[in-house]
Amino acid sequence: MLTNQEQYAEAHSARFICTANHGFAPYAQEELRRVFGSVKSSVIVQSEVFLATLPREQSAVNDLLTREPLIFLRHVFPVQFEENVEDQEASFARLYRYLMAHPALQEGTFALQVRKTEESAWTETSGTLKQYILAGIDELHAEHTVQDADKVVSVYLTGERLYAGVSAPADNLSDWNGGAVRFQKEEGQISRAKFKLLEAEKTLGIPFSSFHRALDIGAAPGGWTSFLLERGLQVTAVDPAKMNPSLLDHPNLKYLSKNAGDVKFRDNEFDLLVCDMSWSPKLMAKLVTGLLDSLQSGGTAVVTVKLMHKKPMALIREVIEVFEDARMQVQRAKQLFHNRDEITLYMIKY
Repeated sequence: MLTNQEQYAEAHSARFICTANHGFAPYAQEELRRVFGSVKSSVIVQSEVFLATLPREQSAVNDLLTREPLIFLRHVFPVQFEENVEDQEASFARLYRYLMAHPALQEGTFALQVRKTEESAWTETSGTLKQYILAGIDELHAEHTVQDADKVVSVYLTGERLYAGVSAPADNLSDWNGGAVRFQKEEGQISRAKFKLLEAEKTLGIPFSSFHRALDIGAAPGGWTSFLLERGLQVTAVDPAKMNPSLLDHPNLKYLSKNAGDVKFRDNEFDLLVCDMSWSPKLMAKLVTGLLDSLQSGGTAVVTVKLMHKKPMALIREVIEVFEDARMQVQRAKQLFHNRDEITLYMIKY
């Protein structure tokens, strides 16, 4: 029997399925402990997905994660329904009854997001599982939609358990299923690095089209440069390596085939500086801060920080301190889905 203290803790806690980039779930758990103190968690997918019990009610968790956005936690959804799946058909039947009666699904629109582990008994795709669930709740009052939904119904099927929850899209940290932001590769696209800025534009709210003159450090082969040119910016690209030939005749591009440490620019020449170099984070920070006189006051910098060793939290703090000492205010530090083994820093010069 639970003690009064244990009963209180259970009544004032909430459980969430939490997702991070592969290999970074332990750091997402560490961040949650720093915010919430005690966190109970169990692994669902090694180093990527875990079930966390947080010592706050669901609304309080949502508020805290909005006010104190974490770096490595990519997606969450509340666990409000849980079933053992020894009898899968019966478990789904109970899920349908739960969703049909849910007060948040009696009107408006909802999106259904479905994931499953490799060990689940459902041998077909997640897409067919989604259609199976939609068929079971076809009399739901709320209308199903694939975008701009009022609510998200999240379902996660493992080898042993069926988890589900209903939430507002904003409370999941991402309105993409599992936070996996997908973009379609375009014909002639120079590199997948472009997806990082596309995701930063959407997820971090960076208004790239509002800038005028950009400096791209370590630009080759030109994935970020091409994105900025598409947004209408004049771009100065610096890299001793070759740029993609398709960019070289662009009227808004100035290409300097030099090391960034060997170039000088006028003060306040740019209102945007970007850098996506595969280089030591500390050397990258030193190089970029050496060029910040060319960035206008109020200008924006977007840089990626490569996480090259096993203590990323300490490394991120050190790199942020270097930029803060150079009069940069960090708006967000975030590991985007397309970052893989790095994070993105979004900063404004003051």
